[in-house]
Amino acid sequence: MSASGGTKAIMAAFLANSGIAITKFIAWFFSGSASMLAEAVHSVADAGNQLLLILGGRQAKKAATKEHPFGYGRERYVYAFVVAIILFSVGGVFSIYEGIDKLRHPHELDHWWLPLLVLSIAIVLESFSLRTAIIESNHVRGKQSWVQFVRHAKAPELPVVLLEDIAALLGLIFAFIGVGLTVLTGNPLFDALGTLAIGILLIVVAIVLGIETKSLLVGEGASDADAQAIERAILDGPEAERLIHMKTLYLGPDEFLVAAKVGFAADQRLIEVSTAVNVIEQRVREAVPAARVIYLEPDVYVDPNLTTPPTDAIVIKGLE
Repeated sequence: MSASGGTKAIMAAFLANSGIAITKFIAWFFSGSASMLAEAVHSVADAGNQLLLILGGRQAKKAATKEHPFGYGRERYVYAFVVAIILFSVGGVFSIYEGIDKLRHPHELDHWWLPLLVLSIAIVLESFSLRTAIIESNHVRGKQSWVQFVRHAKAPELPVVLLEDIAALLGLIFAFIGVGLTVLTGNPLFDALGTLAIGILLIVVAIVLGIETKSLLVGEGASDADAQAIERAILDGPEAERLIHMKTLYLGPDEFLVAAKVGFAADQRLIEVSTAVNVIEQRVREAVPAARVIYLEPDVYVDPNLTTPPTDAIVIKGLE
């Protein structure tokens, strides 16, 4: 994900949510609509989430230290996970609480036209925010489906903003339907049900975000395409005889670690192996620029079917 693309989508969402939150609170104050209050709190939570994503991006740029030798790239995952928690606790739980309260204590709507007007404007503004997120996501999504993009994206900002915008737009539609049916029927039950629907929607989105971000926090390896490109880069030249095994791990959205045991000829001198390792590392970085931290362990491959390993293999292993 390009930093500019992600920041552009986040700022568009932040500005839209901030303006929408203010108008929603005004509409709730004059109308007393539970759906409008739930949507106002939802917009405040979303605006706060966008600020957290921006903060996470800045924190991730800090230089590596002795305490964190691989840098702070995973800060972006931490802040994205916090966003999921906030979306769940502040948005979802509050909306469900407010919906249940309005079911128990119904309240007739005052100035019914105001929440409908605000919701209509908010739907238009949120649509523009979602459009920006879709455009920026398409720049990096490639041929992946939207589900694959959300599940496999290593940069969390665009999937988070995308799901937030979808949830916000659906929440506005739920609120509009709830308020509209209350106006048509005179029954505040529909306003309360709209609030509950918003809360359930937010909790579902928060759970999806939490699960996907948790996977990144625990540690994900390179994609199959990148792993295959690295393997080809290792074996493309004459230096290595085989790739014995390899592991990768994302250190942040834009870089991952490559650790591999590479088989060399048993009669090679140390200086030859050292030179070969440097050549292979350069080739890997050219093939997959995100492979920034590379550790290659030279070894001599021993056929596991042999009962006694070759003597020269034992000598080389002892020099590791």
